[in-house]
Amino acid sequence: MSAVAPQRERTPAAPGPGPTPEALLRALDLTIARRVDALLAGDHRSSVIGRGSELAQVRPYQPGDDDVRQLDWNVTARTGIPHVRVHLAERVLVTWLMLDTSPSMAFGTADRRKNDVAEGVAIALGYAATRRGNRLGLVTFGDGSPRQQPPRQGRTGMLGLLSQLAEEPAATRPGATSLGEALRRTGKLARQRALVVVVSDFRGPRDWRRPLLDLAGRHQVLAVEIRDPREDELPDVGELRLVDPETGRQLRVDTGSRRLRDRFATAASEERRALERELSALGVEHAVLSTSGDWLHTFAHFVKRRSARR
Repeated sequence: MSAVAPQRERTPAAPGPGPTPEALLRALDLTIARRVDALLAGDHRSSVIGRGSELAQVRPYQPGDDDVRQLDWNVTARTGIPHVRVHLAERVLVTWLMLDTSPSMAFGTADRRKNDVAEGVAIALGYAATRRGNRLGLVTFGDGSPRQQPPRQGRTGMLGLLSQLAEEPAATRPGATSLGEALRRTGKLARQRALVVVVSDFRGPRDWRRPLLDLAGRHQVLAVEIRDPREDELPDVGELRLVDPETGRQLRVDTGSRRLRDRFATAASEERRALERELSALGVEHAVLSTSGDWLHTFAHFVKRRSARR
């Protein structure tokens, strides 16, 4: 079963299947959680995750952050204040999800839109990143209302935020924030070493090289690029009006021209290869997901392969 958004009537202005309702987001959460468990069965535990035998400290319990199963009842009874036991192998792993909410993410001509895939990745990552007491923080960028959520356990807050983002029409969000600005913002928020996952189509201003280099020097960074098949090649369907969702610029083209279609495909391929080379040069791991097919299987396979290498 693939995570597919509900279909709606497609129009030239909205070619994709439409936004994901909150009820479906929560249903997807359950579906994706089951599939992540199945696809990542036997995954490798990090050396700093899990229950250890060497006690590092006993400290006061922090509601909403600590697992009640780790309460130290002897200390709690002596002091009258709830305390938890923290072992050396239980250092909290923090993951920061950077989510692209720019207008170009609303594009989709295959099974779903790009931001449908991004929401699914957020849910899958939220499930994987909040297990065993670990925490997930969220930063959005690409529109005029960037959001951020401090690292938390559990996925409830993330699902609520995703549903809010899905309801807000892109037309009312001018003044887009760039990926470069978001990387600098995340660098200030991420004080301890963390895993930073950037989910984006990487379209828009290329102002992100220096801040990404700075961030990758202090954290593990994973870039999840989302593509749509129509961004790689044009179909032969006669005259089309193409619109850049980031700038609103419009261009009429005759897709019946084989030369034009070849130039478009070549330019798109060169752009993607240039992105791959730049991310590789910065030491950033790179996964590519498509709006067509089973993106979750591709993502889980990448995560599992990455875990095996570490």
